[in-house]
Amino acid sequence: MNPSTKIVQRKEQNMKVIDIVNWENTTLLAGKDACEKTISGAYSSDLLSDVMGNADENMLWITIQTHKNVAAIASLKELSCVVIANNNIASAELIEAAESEGIPIISTSMSAFEFGGRLYQVLHS
Repeated sequence: MNPSTKIVQRKEQNMKVIDIVNWENTTLLAGKDACEKTISGAYSSDLLSDVMGNADENMLWITIQTHKNVAAIASLKELSCVVIANNNIASAELIEAAESEGIPIISTSMSAFEFGGRLYQVLHS
């Protein structure tokens, strides 16, 4: 190894859904009783089949989808929460399904890119 090479080890931070809810530009829409769930990472996709195939348990899902099937996928994959980006408005059916399944739904004015970047910085700082 080159003597001038510096190895930086990053420690992943423990983060809970409530930490996201407390950010500026976020609003909790459903699932207030499940905000103590731990967030292990994130997955960003608008294709439900992609999330089903690739998201892992305890991940936060970033999407612009707003229909009730979002709650079904989040529950099936045991995701920590769903963040709806770009000020998209969750349907009443999604809110109802998320409450029933205990899935926190958070809306944000941030783009998926901006939100994901911010989350990455916090998790890996």
